[in-house]
Amino acid sequence: MRKVDIYVNFLYICIVKSIRIIYKTPEYETFYNKLEKNVVKKITYLETIIRKEKIISSKIAKKLTNTDLYELRVVLNNQYRILFFTIDSEDLNQATELLFISGFIKKSTKDYQKEVKKALKILEQWTEEN
Repeated sequence: MRKVDIYVNFLYICIVKSIRIIYKTPEYETFYNKLEKNVVKKITYLETIIRKEKIISSKIAKKLTNTDLYELRVVLNNQYRILFFTIDSEDLNQATELLFISGFIKKSTKDYQKEVKKALKILEQWTEEN
């Protein structure tokens, strides 16, 4: 087998194993780029699970009631980082595309509701532009 054949086969395996594609808004990227390395590492690990696992546990991602949003909670150093995302399907386990919308460090319940509204507004703008 030639090196090119091995490389093509490797790429094929990598593509096949990825079940979901993840997109990110500029607002999410801004939040993500400000995070500490250990938080980024944990988020990267969770993104890998979301991309490659057929069944996503509700311990990893949870749907918010009465919205199109899901949340991913990352706990580190007694701080919650909440990441909002949406999907292209009614069920997360059947989704093939995700859009990470925004993220924040949770400090109070008031912050949470404000951030949900902000994420919905970002989603609305994204939908209009894309």
